[in-house]
Parts: sequence; C-alpha cells; structure tokens
Amino acid sequence: MASTTFSATRNYALRPTMTVSDNSDRLKDVSSLKGSIFAKKRNNKAASDLTVTNVATCLPAIIPSPEKEMATDRIHAAWTSIRQERWEGELDVEGEIPLWLSGTYLRNGPGLWHIGDYNFRHLFDGYATLVRLHFENGRLIAGHRQIESEAYKAAKKNKKLCYREFSEVPKQDSFLSYVGELASLFSGASLTDNANTGVVKLGDGRVVCLTETIKGSIVIDPNTLDTVGKFEYTDSLGGLIHSAHPIVTDTEFLTLLPDLINPGYLVVRMEPGTNERKVIGRVNCRGGPAPGWVHSFPVTEHYVIVPEMPLRYCAQNLLKAEPTPLFKFEWHPHSKGFVHVMCKASGNIVASVEVPLFVTFHFINAYEEEDEDGRVTAIIADCCEHNADTSILQKLRLQNLRSYAGEDVLPDAKVGRFIIPLDGSPYGKLEAALDPNEHGKGMDMCSINPAYLGKKYRYAYACGAQRPCNFPNTLTKLDLVEKKAKNWYEEGAVPSEPFFVARPGATKEDDGVVISMIAEKNGGGYALVLDGSTFEEIARAKFPYGLPYGLHGCWVPKN
Repeated sequence: MASTTFSATRNYALRPTMTVSDNSDRLKDVSSLKGSIFAKKRNNKAASDLTVTNVATCLPAIIPSPEKEMATDRIHAAWTSIRQERWEGELDVEGEIPLWLSGTYLRNGPGLWHIGDYNFRHLFDGYATLVRLHFENGRLIAGHRQIESEAYKAAKKNKKLCYREFSEVPKQDSFLSYVGELASLFSGASLTDNANTGVVKLGDGRVVCLTETIKGSIVIDPNTLDTVGKFEYTDSLGGLIHSAHPIVTDTEFLTLLPDLINPGYLVVRMEPGTNERKVIGRVNCRGGPAPGWVHSFPVTEHYVIVPEMPLRYCAQNLLKAEPTPLFKFEWHPHSKGFVHVMCKASGNIVASVEVPLFVTFHFINAYEEEDEDGRVTAIIADCCEHNADTSILQKLRLQNLRSYAGEDVLPDAKVGRFIIPLDGSPYGKLEAALDPNEHGKGMDMCSINPAYLGKKYRYAYACGAQRPCNFPNTLTKLDLVEKKAKNWYEEGAVPSEPFFVARPGATKEDDGVVISMIAEKNGGGYALVLDGSTFEEIARAKFPYGLPYGLHGCWVPKN
C-alpha cells in the first residue's frame, strides 16, 4: 500500500511524494492516502510536522474516471472528482485566524462526477461531498467525506447509475425495464436522494443535507461527517420535491412544496424538534402549465415571498431518458413572471404582481419598505438574476466548464431587485440594485449577516466575475447603499460561496469574517478567510490536494 507524505515549502505549499509498491494499483494509492501535514506556525518558529492519526486508511477505492487520464493542466481542480472518500487533518495557516472564530463551517456540493468510466454531464449531477473546516484557538482542522445516500451506495455497489440525478437517467436493458423505471418515477422510488446542494443547522441542533427531492434530506454528524440517516417527515403532505433552500432560523423552518398536478405552491413551516410540516397557505400559479422552479425564495419579518418564474417544471422532460436543453424545465416567456407575497401569520396572499421575465437560482434577502408612519408600502427582494437568460443551465455542463479556452462565455448577471407594491397594483418592478459592472456582470452564490435575514440590510457577499471567464471567479462584497463592490480575485482560482460569520457581540453589519474554499488551476486548493469589513485576506490554509467546487454551507458554532 502506498504512503504519501506532504512537505512544506516556504509558501506553505503541500508537495506530495508517493512511493508505490509493485502490487498496488494507482487507485488504491489514492484511496489510502494518508500523510503528515503541518501544525500551525506560532511565534515565528519553524512549522513542525503533525502526523494525522485519525485518517481512515482502509477506504473503498474510488474508481478512476477518464478525467484522471488527462494532463493535470487540462482540467481545473474545481471540476475534478474528489480523490478519496474521506480525509481529515490539521492545516498550516498562513496569516492569523481570529481567536473569536470558534465553530465549524460545513460546505456541501457535488464532488464525484463519475461511475466507473462513465462521466456525468452536469455540475449538479455529482455525488455529495461534505467538507468541514473547524476553527478553534486560531487553528484549523479540515476534512471531507462522501455523504452515504442510497444513490451513492447503490452506484458504488453496482458500478452504474441507479437513480435519476439532475441530468442523468439510469440506462435500462430493455423497453419493459424502462416502463418499470417510469412507474417508479411517479412513486418517487427512482428519484435520487443524493443530498448534494445545501446543508442547514436546524433550531434543535440537528444538521441536515438537502437537495430538491424531499427524499434527499439526510442527517449528518457535523463533528465526524458521518451519515446518520434519513430525515423523515412525519406529516401527510407527501410530495416529491421542495425548495433546495429552506429558510432556517433558531425558531422555524420554512419551505415551498411545488404542486405539479394543480400548479401552485404550498408554503409550509416546521417547528424545531419536530419532523412535521404544517401548511401556512397555498399560492396558485397565475401562468403556464406548471409551477416555476423555486430553487430558493426569500422572506421578510412578516411575509413569505413566492417567486413564479417562467422557467417552469416540465413533466414530459422528466420522463425522457436523455436530457433536453433545459433538463427538467421549459422556458415559457408567454406565461410571464409573477411574485406573490403571503402573510406568515394568516397564510393570506397580500400581493400578487406581474414582474419582468427573470431567471434566478438564488435570492439574497428581502425586507419591508415602510413610509414615515411605519406602514409597509412595498416588499424589496434581491436576487442573483441572470437577465432572463436560460443558457446559464447549459453553461454549467461539465464539458463546458472543463474545456475553457480563455473566451468570455459566462452569461451576464446582476443583483436583481424586485419592488413589490402592497397598494393593490398589478405590477411590480425588477431593476439592478447596483451597476453590474461593479462585479463584472457576474453574480451568484450569496450570503449575508444572518442577523439581517428579512430585514433592511446593506451588505451581501457573493461570487462575481473578472472577465474573460466561463464561471464566476471572484469573491465580491456588495454595498447596496453606496452601490459599490469590492472584489477579491486570484488568477486561475475558482472560489466557492463566500460565507459570512459575524463576530460575537458585533454591532456593525459587516463586523466578522468571510470564509470560502478556493480551487486552483494547478490542481491545488486552500481555505480562505477575509475580513468582512475591509474584504482583505487575513488567513489561508492549503489543502493537501484541490477539492472540487462546492455549493452551499452553514455555520455550526462551538457549544
């Protein structure tokens, strides 16, 4: 069995040297990776090796994909499958992590994009990889692990796709088996439980990984990253899909359940400590043959905002064995776009307005606009809006991401600001909250200070663009009052979602840090910590190897 050792250079790079025994194949060498990385350097003393003893060394081999046969300079670390199922160790930190930063940042996302020699087609297809960054006393312990969904375990056992992913459908041996697979689709049995999109900490402390299928709700242990089991909803609401991004606070869990049969959305709430969803109210769709995709939605202090996007779910596309240009969706511009506002307390719809056509994955925040007498006159809802251009879905195919040749092919995006009047007007507005040139006309993957959820706010953190590019490649701090942006950029880097953690006791909105994970074009990667106020780098810590691009995260404070 191979052993791997990492040695430091002056700039803290981790340089692997591998010894391979004659009877070990190359995959087992990767899967059994263990090593020593570096204890944090203190008081200007030389870094000393820290042997990691808690790394699993007898893991099942990850089967190599054709991408591994390519030259390392031809495929970016962000789009390369994870090199092993599990790893953990302490990282050497360059700079200073604030001593007050005490807790765990968890990031979820697709990290394994192949089964055997078959490569998946889309960024959203990959099997979930959970990454953990634990901060304590200025030190950083990192680790990652595959989430053991039924879809992942079945693929590993059978060496083939067994459940329907975002763009992938299991290949059937005969027409009759395909008919049987369609029957299981209607029951939900063939839908994936691959929880590769988000991770949330519930008010009762449980940590749940999520995707858009309801069955893809999986409880994990935030300390070990072990898969604990399914999060089973105990109500009778049923349904197959829900919003991938619920609104989660210490006091409630809000989400949307699209109704594909009688087009509309159920708005539901779940109390901490329970698994029971209760209906707040229902929104009927105003246009189109099906509800619009609701990957995310915003709330204010008193209202739930339900977007009805003209990019709508399509049952016919779901049934097909090969992906259509818009995968499980269809673009229906003639059906128009709408935004609905529901009262949290009563479930009554207080506004339902037509808005310009829009395409968005992620809402940033929303708040209530008041007049001088304190009466709510409008709802302001901000999102990462792709200029009503559905081509962003095709741009996220792995072939497009891996074949970047320097052309500027990332579709334009802006901070879209919906203005929804509450005076009975039938129309709302959609405008740019600031000049898109401030962030390179690229915008997605956003976070805010959670204390400002549903309230008037000034700052947001997202990924923008340094052109030319084919994917968001900057970290961006948005000032929505001054209408300015600060951008962090490193050539060839692909940063994941910037996540804001407030300093305990802070009184200023941007008093805290921003955490991101960076994948490098040379195959490496590192954790990055920026000052939330100045947006200057204060610390980074090199990973032993580059991690694939991840999606969304959450913060679990130290008890």
